Amino acid sequence: MREGYDLVMGNRFKGGIAPGAMPALHRYLGNPVLTAIGRLFFGSPCGDFHCGLRGFSKHAYQRMDPHTAGMEFASEIVVKASLLRMRIAEVPTTLVPDGRGRPSHLRSWRDGWRHLRFLLLYSPRWLFTIPGLALFVAGGALGALLTFTPVRIGGVVFDTNTLLVCAMCTLVGFQLISFSVFAKAFAVRERLLPADEGTERFLKAARLEIGLLVGLGILALGLALLISAVLMWKEHAFGDLSYPDSLRVTIPSVTLIMLGLQVIFSSFLLGLFGLRVK
Repeated sequence: MREGYDLVMGNRFKGGIAPGAMPALHRYLGNPVLTAIGRLFFGSPCGDFHCGLRGFSKHAYQRMDPHTAGMEFASEIVVKASLLRMRIAEVPTTLVPDGRGRPSHLRSWRDGWRHLRFLLLYSPRWLFTIPGLALFVAGGALGALLTFTPVRIGGVVFDTNTLLVCAMCTLVGFQLISFSVFAKAFAVRERLLPADEGTERFLKAARLEIGLLVGLGILALGLALLISAVLMWKEHAFGDLSYPDSLRVTIPSVTLIMLGLQVIFSSFLLGLFGLRVK
């Protein structure tokens, strides 16, 4: 700390863990897995996320501005320091069996889940954005192709049944992306997460009126396709249709209608987060 580091963490894995000092489940599974997730999600340099020996300056603590209670408080300090790009150092520490005469109050699976849940909730990018983008892009790209023609790969033919699955992936993907935006806006507003330049620019650009116009455009396109599907049905005297041909119009139209409505109402909800109150 005299060298100017904001947060100094102990690392029991570097300093040495005496036999019987840490349960095998914690030593070889729980702590390494949760530490690896924390390093991946937040770019943390810490190799022992849950070491209780740590020091930080008053100025660093005020910048972290922790809000959680319970054992999540310890993880929040590491997460906030990593997100704020503070200077973090580690020192080797040793762990030996404690001398208390009662069992540990920790519950491996319950408390492990609490820490994992915290890491997920504090990382909308990994919880919502990345899986949402993967579903939205994959479903939208393959669905757009299947709208015009079946796709044959080897002996497998992807047709309207796959198109329906693509529609589901597109809608679920967009919903997850929306959740990511809502979660980040809420967390920044409540000072649970630090604001970043990219989020600030997006929230300023994503005005309610722009979202409404985009949503209405998507909705209009979906309604136009739906009308064309009805006209196609009319040409057959409202009788039997070739299902592959009709579904290539009906499924995209319904998908676009639902997507347009999601954009519209998501814009209203995002506008609610933007309201300033005294």
